[in-house]
Amino acid sequence: MALCLKQVFAKDKTFRPRKRFEPGTQRFELYKKAQASLKSGLDLRSVVRLPPGENIDDWIAVHVVDFFNRINLIYGTMAERCSESSCPVMAGGPRYEYRWQDERQYRRPAKLSAPRYMALLMDWIEGLINDEDVFPTRVGVPFPKNFQQVCTKILTRLFRVFVHVYIHHFDSILSMGAEAHVNTCYKHFYYFIREFSLVDQRELEPLVRPGPCCPPLLPKASRQVFRSKGYLLSENPIPTWIN
Repeated sequence: MALCLKQVFAKDKTFRPRKRFEPGTQRFELYKKAQASLKSGLDLRSVVRLPPGENIDDWIAVHVVDFFNRINLIYGTMAERCSESSCPVMAGGPRYEYRWQDERQYRRPAKLSAPRYMALLMDWIEGLINDEDVFPTRVGVPFPKNFQQVCTKILTRLFRVFVHVYIHHFDSILSMGAEAHVNTCYKHFYYFIREFSLVDQRELEPLVRPGPCCPPLLPKASRQVFRSKGYLLSENPIPTWIN
């Protein structure tokens, strides 16, 4: 029997503490508006569109923080199943490998285990969204000129969490009864990044589904499971992804 979502995604299983918006701020109001639209049952393509009169950087900031919280929560439930031995390389199946690079410890692209990559990724994002120079929270303080570029990098790396979880831990998603929740989160994320062209199309190739009107859903950890659902794997060889 599938567990309820409150049991599956328990608060104490988050990989990192949730980032919250300060009540009374414009960003908090945007967050409430976005959440209300999600709960209203509107089509996800409509939900992600910039509301009339709103600032695009504020809208992107709200969603980046929200996606960080939710993907952090999803991976937190998988963390005990994603170990140094089970996932010695951060990958998305045999054709996709992700290497870590930053401005501190790993100045050159490094081949890491999935859990190590995830830990560094969540630390890196948390540092950025808590940095007032990057994600300003004070009224009247503008976003930096490279804000959308920073968000593109954050969202690109968060997409890789979906790739790894779907391809290597999909059986765990099914066993916990979390498939519908994870799929909805992924579709919301996908429509958002496509609406604002925030992630390069090449990065999306690991998750492929037939049909031009549907976002890619679910890859290929268990080919029998995915084929029965109509999902296909891109057979094009793709080089190792860095950055």
